[in-house]
Amino acid sequence: MRTTQQSIGTLLRPSQEVSAALAQSAPVVALESTIISHGLPQPRNLEVALELEEIVREAGAVPATIAVLDGVARIGLEAGELKRISTEPGLRKLGFRDLPAATALRASGATTVSATSFLAARAGIRVFATGGLGGVHRGWADSQDESADLDMLSRTRVTVVCAGVKSILDVPATLQRLETRGVTVVGFRTDEFPGFYLHSSGERLDWRIETPGEAAEVMRAQDALGGPETALIVANPVPLAEQLDPALHDRVLSEALAAAERRKVTGQAITPFLLDYLVRGTGGASLEANLAAVRGNTHIAGQIATSWSEES
Repeated sequence: MRTTQQSIGTLLRPSQEVSAALAQSAPVVALESTIISHGLPQPRNLEVALELEEIVREAGAVPATIAVLDGVARIGLEAGELKRISTEPGLRKLGFRDLPAATALRASGATTVSATSFLAARAGIRVFATGGLGGVHRGWADSQDESADLDMLSRTRVTVVCAGVKSILDVPATLQRLETRGVTVVGFRTDEFPGFYLHSSGERLDWRIETPGEAAEVMRAQDALGGPETALIVANPVPLAEQLDPALHDRVLSEALAAAERRKVTGQAITPFLLDYLVRGTGGASLEANLAAVRGNTHIAGQIATSWSEES
């Protein structure tokens, strides 16, 4: 019977570049792959994937785009693997719960926030950049619908730089759940929780930081204090000049929610339905705001990883 360590080595494979960086305690930033496979049309998805990796490099860190290919969790993708994620039809979207089945059945798929967070931490990567988190869905009291992201972040020591949670969700309830689960949330140069497509959700934050170095200090304090292995969320708002027009956002989101209710769209289908409705209803403006947020988050994540590496 194979040992656990042998199994881990078989199922989780860092690229040579990522392995070398981790061995030298050099800065590394994890990137999710669902935005490549499911979030953008071809060929723009591959262009954005390469752009985000370059943003990480410009900040002095090594990018580690994460996906599962043929049952192996790849921590850092080569050029051909990035192209495969951006062009192969039928790729699954993998959350944490899907990883055992995907690896055992040698499936391929792009990783969500929950899966990427877990795999990044398992590989020894501390910083992860994404667009927006999942959270508590509207009407939660009736549906009990809540993203697996929240549970994973409550038990995974990773720093996630994001633009808040998707605005289709119940933002106050999501923040309350993060507080209950002991997940630290700090605003990056903001006192308000970002609104994903919008600069602000209107919800106040208790903590604010001004520099990547301060984020690294919070990370060190997490480790020094001990306790549950919770995440640190660094909430970085999309710039005002690049946010989606708030009035347009509110109108189209209201229409999307009404359409979902009429068509009885529920469960896992609701998020892609609403996001697609927003893209179409805003003439693609919501997608551009999303990309602006991801770029900014990736830049800050690279700087945080570099600060963390310098003094760790």
